[in-house]
Amino acid sequence: MRRRAEPGGSSGEDLGRLLRELAPRVLGALLRRYDDFDACEDALQEAMLAATVQWPVDGVPEHPRAWLITVAARRFIDQIRSERARRDRETVSASRELPDALVVPGPDERVPRDHDDTLTLLFLCCHPALTPASQVALTLRAVGGLTTAEVASAFLVPEATMGPRISRAKQRIRATDTTLRAPAYAERLGAVLHVLYLVFNEGYTATCGPDLHRPDLSTEAIRLTRAIHRALPDDGEVAGLLALMLLTDARRAARTDAEGGLIPLAEQDRLRWDAGLIEEGTRLVTDAMLRCPLGPYQLQAAIACLHVQVPDVADTDWRQIRFLYRLLCRIAPNPMATLNHAIAVAMTDGPGAGLAMLSTLAADDRMARHHRLVATRAHLRELAGDTAAAREDYLLAARRTASLPEQRFLRARADRLAPLGGPASTGHARDAVGG
Repeated sequence: MRRRAEPGGSSGEDLGRLLRELAPRVLGALLRRYDDFDACEDALQEAMLAATVQWPVDGVPEHPRAWLITVAARRFIDQIRSERARRDRETVSASRELPDALVVPGPDERVPRDHDDTLTLLFLCCHPALTPASQVALTLRAVGGLTTAEVASAFLVPEATMGPRISRAKQRIRATDTTLRAPAYAERLGAVLHVLYLVFNEGYTATCGPDLHRPDLSTEAIRLTRAIHRALPDDGEVAGLLALMLLTDARRAARTDAEGGLIPLAEQDRLRWDAGLIEEGTRLVTDAMLRCPLGPYQLQAAIACLHVQVPDVADTDWRQIRFLYRLLCRIAPNPMATLNHAIAVAMTDGPGAGLAMLSTLAADDRMARHHRLVATRAHLRELAGDTAAAREDYLLAARRTASLPEQRFLRARADRLAPLGGPASTGHARDAVGG
């Protein structure tokens, strides 16, 4: 049975959104059955192409995911049979056999409508044989649905570099045991949470392109983290990561103006923040910190709570935030945590103290050329009254980011400090990197 399309067929935008949502779930189901990343991706692409041709004419099937799995499975079997005929073999390889009695399920058979294979796909992409960078790249490609070119842009490398990197990651997975058992899920949980954190960040503040947000990525990261939290409700770090995402995403509507320009945290209309997400995130992190060992995601969520629970930026408890960042740097040291700690120190002890902390990051290769380090330094120099140096740093930061909204924001800050311009702003340090 089909849901009939409206006269003239479903809109291309709605159909594209549905297919993007279903793609990782279908790919996960195919991999669970056939264990061949490249062939399953090819079969999925053929099924999606068939859907874009058939559904606008015949209507969307009642169970579109099962329809795609059925069509993709048939395409996969056709590929195997074609390969068999070409090589005149009964199997594609000596190590993998497909049962002759394989029955391709129909739309209503053997595939529960509420089953979601995306988590299986996510844990597979976080295979321990891969480097963290390859795990993120493969997840963005397979789960997030980004093109190879978009993944390359997120990593600031050419597409010609990223394509082989993703191919090597898939080949490495195929060369190892890809059967996911309970221990494998437990061993990979830390990597999975880190990848979801990075995918969410890429969706919340895109590293390149004309838009500040990639809502499809941040929404999918939240959905998958919710699924893991349902499976592991007593894990404090899973709850902490979900809380962090919700508390951060709650501010999304207020982060851009009508033209898509970036609005920093200090200038956002707090009435536009999502009170429901703030309440849920606060409840999650409070409960986790009361009953679970403290972890970095819980600490970051607690900091996010302190930012969103006050009615005005002037009421922000910077001393408490400084304490939490100091704790975060102790249990999970990384340069971005140090950068944010320096901002909190500047707000409590003055811009000079913050600038002194930033100077230690300049020697860190991970941060030396990062635009956020230069943007933060620019703002602290502006607060300290060194407007000429601040202006140069704003312009340098604008040159180092591939995000067009951030470029415009940073150049506007620099223009404000032009020699014939008005007095320097006295906004707080987070203005330098947006909200």
